[in-house]
Parts: sequence; C-alpha cells; structure tokens
Amino acid sequence: MAEYRSDFLFGAKTGNGRVLIVDDEPDIRKVVRMTLQKAGYDVLEAEDGEKAIEVINTGENRLMLDVIICDIRMPRINGVEAIAYFRKEYSRVPVVVLTGFPDINMATSFLNDGVVEYLVKPVEGEKLKAAVAKAMDQREISRL
Repeated sequence: MAEYRSDFLFGAKTGNGRVLIVDDEPDIRKVVRMTLQKAGYDVLEAEDGEKAIEVINTGENRLMLDVIICDIRMPRINGVEAIAYFRKEYSRVPVVVLTGFPDINMATSFLNDGVVEYLVKPVEGEKLKAAVAKAMDQREISRL
C-alpha cells in the first residue's frame, strides 16, 4: 500500500527531485533544507558520512536519490571518505561539496573526480539552487 503524504503537512510534491544533505551543523542543514524545499525539492538529512551511507542505503532512497550535498569536515566518516563511497557505489548521483574550510587543491581534486560544484559556506540561496539544478541536469545527461 502506498504511503499517503498530506500536502498540508509536507507541501505539494513538485517532482523536482530528492536531495540528501550531509553536514554536521544542524543550522546549516536547516537553512539548506528550507531553501531547497521552497524550490520544490524533497530533502533528506544526515549529520555525518556514516549516517549518510545509512540513509542512502535505506528503503526507497537507493533508487530515488537525485543529488547529494556533502560537507567535508565531519566526525566519524568525513566528507572525503563519504564522497569516495558515493562516487563508487552511486556514480550516477551527482555530488555537490559545501564546506566552511575552502582548499583550492581539494576543490580541484574533487572537480576533476566528477564533483559537480564546490561551494563555500555561507552560500547564497540562489547559488545553492543553481548548483543543485546543474547537478540535476548532469544526472539527466548521464541517463541518456
């Protein structure tokens, strides 16, 4: 039986896509979630790489994830390790890095390895939405 989700509680489904936010800072996750939900995305959250891997491997998430936004410096499994896992196991799901500690060498390495965008906190809402839209476009191209 399909799960019923009220538009009143969850907002109307627009079908823009499902995004996983991986960040150890609750306030960052909240701002990113609210920004993307207002833009019509369904948003999942994880506070570190370990939880993100757990979330991405649970239930329908394996088949329904469109973009991952990932911080770098986090406890347990950090962003570098988590992104390596995502790129290996879910190569069709685009990754956007969102970090508070920019590093030009790391940014270059990530972008050369297929990360769609490397954003620095605090990020403007429009820039964040543009990065997610770019990642969604890239995902659509990879399906062809």
